[in-house]
Amino acid sequence: MYEDNTYVRYGNELCFFAELHLFYEDGSRETVISGPDWKTRKSATTLANIYASEAKDLRAYPNGWDTSGCDDGEWIASTPVTGPRGKLRYQSQPPVILHETVEPVSKKTLERGVVTFDLGQNMSTMIRIQVSGPAGAQVIVQFSESVDETGRVLMPDPLFKDFETNVFSKITLAGTGGIETWEPDFSFTSARYIQIEGVSLQTGEDLPVVHSVVGRHISSASRRLGTLETDKPDANALIDMCYWSFVSNLFSYHTDCPQIEKFGWLEVTRLLAPATQYIRDIEALHSKILDDIADAQESDGLVPTMAPEIRYMCGPLHDTITWGGAVALIPEILKKYYGSTHTFAKLYQPCVRYMEYLRTKERQGGLIEHGLGDWGRDIAFGNHQANIETAIYYKCLRNVELMAKELGYANDEKKWRAWADRIYETYNRHLLVTDKTEHPYAFYTSLDEPGTHDRTMIAQAMALQFGLVPEEHVADVQQAFLDDVADCRIRAGEIGLKWLWNTFTDVDRPDIVMAMARQEEHPSYMRFLRRGETTLNEFWQDACRSKCHDMLGTIYEWFYEAVLGVRVEEDGYKTWSVKPPLRAEFDFVEGTFECPYGLIEVTFKREGGEVKMRVVVPTSTKGTLVLPRDESAVEIRREGGAGVKGASGKRVTLLPGRYDLVLQP
Repeated sequence: MYEDNTYVRYGNELCFFAELHLFYEDGSRETVISGPDWKTRKSATTLANIYASEAKDLRAYPNGWDTSGCDDGEWIASTPVTGPRGKLRYQSQPPVILHETVEPVSKKTLERGVVTFDLGQNMSTMIRIQVSGPAGAQVIVQFSESVDETGRVLMPDPLFKDFETNVFSKITLAGTGGIETWEPDFSFTSARYIQIEGVSLQTGEDLPVVHSVVGRHISSASRRLGTLETDKPDANALIDMCYWSFVSNLFSYHTDCPQIEKFGWLEVTRLLAPATQYIRDIEALHSKILDDIADAQESDGLVPTMAPEIRYMCGPLHDTITWGGAVALIPEILKKYYGSTHTFAKLYQPCVRYMEYLRTKERQGGLIEHGLGDWGRDIAFGNHQANIETAIYYKCLRNVELMAKELGYANDEKKWRAWADRIYETYNRHLLVTDKTEHPYAFYTSLDEPGTHDRTMIAQAMALQFGLVPEEHVADVQQAFLDDVADCRIRAGEIGLKWLWNTFTDVDRPDIVMAMARQEEHPSYMRFLRRGETTLNEFWQDACRSKCHDMLGTIYEWFYEAVLGVRVEEDGYKTWSVKPPLRAEFDFVEGTFECPYGLIEVTFKREGGEVKMRVVVPTSTKGTLVLPRDESAVEIRREGGAGVKGASGKRVTLLPGRYDLVLQP
């Protein structure tokens, strides 16, 4: 609800259906189904909008309605209506639950009747407030991620200033003579600051008194899986910032974002899945998201940019492979991290239809370049369409080939392999420069300026990460990448950013990553932290409309893979590797991760010239210690084993157990 009382509602009737299966201690059971014999009455909640606005008149709340002795004389019979189309199914994803509560770190009276509370942490929340006052007194509650210099809630981006600060909830007090509690029934938001109008912090001002404000962090009930800590405070703060950004966007789908759009944009779902799986168990949630994607697919095969498709977009905001490609990318992600192929059979045909659709969009023999490119490079539209979108196209085709193989479709497998091989050839014919007249090595160019060649970090990273570089040119392209990143400045939007960090992991240059993160000006993660942010902003800017976007958070994946050093090798972590951060600035790193087979634990400590590690390898898995040289050596003490053993080489096998290691790298 806005100050001009505008309100957009979905549908004309409030519909309800319930089927309850009750199981009693004596072994009996009962099924209760809603029907015309049920009764209804007007709710005390007279307006409820998921976009952080509700109106509730506490005087109208039917106290005792949930007891057997309730007087329902004024209730009316329910009216049967035509139900929604579709088929009712059980909820397959984890529910949304309360994870923790946060007390304000400060409170301030801005003027008579206006009080703000600072929770100290931005997060997805459904707050709870306690107020006392006379019957009919109205209290207005607003939420924000920013405040102005006076402490008043603020939308910092002038283009979107009406998005947040004109949204409010209104509570009408019952006047019970005691403390009354309000918490939203249906709406949630992302907020650090709570502004309450029509109240005072103390008695004697002829105003209702606010006694308590509590932030209640809500998110998907998916299990917490990992923890990570280093000896660098700013790195820990960045890790924490990513954590809060991720969990504040996990609900019944991956939101973007929890306070403004709340859309199921698909690029964050698949871009952040490798990072998010270190934090939460996302297998069930992402399996459900794949159902949403299949439901949203259009008759011509196009997969739109969001699912559920809450709002129809146009142009590349509706049709972009880096978003829609999630239909073919997420099934392979679930296979890689969970060993799960259960989505292959039901997603195969949607993938086939989407690839057939994309074939109609090919240019110059197989390039895809009609989408949003490296979205968020500055703000909004990006560049490198041909590099990014064709690489995603190639990966989707390889994934559909994999699905066909797993499902036993031998002829289809050959078709997809040939199709992908064609795109591989087209990609390199148009984008790989090998004449060495401009640089002393082969490199990839974009097509952003036709007739000219550029040499960018993202062009190199996309080709390297998607297996598009011919073997004889890999070393050249890695050097081209290193030359472009030498100034330690991020030149990437949210799409290219993930592949940028993945390439840094492969070339083992953590020094450049941390220098990029610490830049004084944007793009810079540490600039967010220096400005007091506790979650990631939507774009590389200070006055950002959304300050709880996780799309820039792919660096979290780098922290786990390149700092803690844990990487999956065989599906579901049946085999995995740990590579100590010997070239990084960190002298202490400690982390855990619960893979499908059990808890992986890694501690790395560098002190007094000695490098020590403690590694726990779960039952039924095999770990591999990755060292830099053939001459590298390690002393191994296995808990419960007989003494100390030695090993050497670049890869040392660790069978299930607890190990104390001393490295001579």
